[in-house]
Amino acid sequence: MDLSFVFPCLNEEETLAQCIQSVRQSIDSSGEKLDYEIIVADNGSDDRSVQIATEMGARVVHVESRGYGAALQGGIDASGGRYVMFADADATYCYEDSLSLYRQAVEKGADMAIASRMTGVIEKGAMPFLHKRLGTPVLTRLINVLFGGRLSDCNSGFRCLRKSSYESWQVRSTGMEFASELLVKALKHNAKTVEIDSGLRCGPEGRTAHLRTWRDGMRHLLFILSERPELFELVGLIFTVSATSLQVTAFIVGPLNLLGLNIFDLHSKLLLLLIGLAGIQFYVFSCVLYLKGGRSVLKLTQRFINLDEGVLFFWLLLTLGIQSLVIAWICVMWIWSGFKGLDLVNMLILAGHLLSQLSVLAIGLLGIHVLKRG
Repeated sequence: MDLSFVFPCLNEEETLAQCIQSVRQSIDSSGEKLDYEIIVADNGSDDRSVQIATEMGARVVHVESRGYGAALQGGIDASGGRYVMFADADATYCYEDSLSLYRQAVEKGADMAIASRMTGVIEKGAMPFLHKRLGTPVLTRLINVLFGGRLSDCNSGFRCLRKSSYESWQVRSTGMEFASELLVKALKHNAKTVEIDSGLRCGPEGRTAHLRTWRDGMRHLLFILSERPELFELVGLIFTVSATSLQVTAFIVGPLNLLGLNIFDLHSKLLLLLIGLAGIQFYVFSCVLYLKGGRSVLKLTQRFINLDEGVLFFWLLLTLGIQSLVIAWICVMWIWSGFKGLDLVNMLILAGHLLSQLSVLAIGLLGIHVLKRG
């Protein structure tokens, strides 16, 4: 079979028939003898969607696992076409572009063809302002920068895939982030991706969209960033090493007046402490991300991830011991002063900086070892 068209479906009785008809008209209008099928991947509809799909001659595939990505995976896995196309069943996409999208994929030998909404005509009110001006452009730019893409619309839900290529990418997301994973995996596999100009229409009045802006946007962002752990690794190390070095320097040389600027005083030291904490947390986060797969280019990170449990035990014990000694020392100094004010700020900032770095890293590695054993 040449092509399988998959509609993910959850209670789409109002628009499903229109979408199926539009796809058929697009593909049949050329007069080509294109061997294709239309699949409705039903995700637990309790309206007339399944009945309508059957009446329209579509093949219904029931997908028990809930979620946009789960429905699409179920439909694609059940498809018989060399190419698989999919689009939402809410009557918002330009389904008349189906044949053009398929031809573009075949003629260009592409692994994925995308119907870009951003380069086409978007009807007034069809796309929320935040999606149009912030969400989609920012996520698209991020994917392009991190993974070397040349995309205009990373969130388009109207795409055509070479099925054999899709299967090699091993896409796993079950939610809305499926769209981002599909792009990221394709780019990481050096797949050929092309776009056509399409657009977006307003859905039926009163329809409640399945997309939840902030939750799903965060899921997209988290997945994109999780595929680049080396970004957090390098940024985290730069922040940590730089802030710690400057903190030690500030303790040794004390406040300085440099070109009229007062540096290395109390405020500078507190700022360095915050930067150092952010840096070590970024670094630990990168270590967690490496558990998904991949191998750090830094031997230091590899050693931390694979640290011997005995070494980790004594590291934790030593860190807690030093912290206890610092607290005890402060208490003793306070008693000796007759419970008066103490002038230990500079010493405590340096101690707090160094101990917080060691503690966050040690506890982070403890969590990593628990996850590895799980």
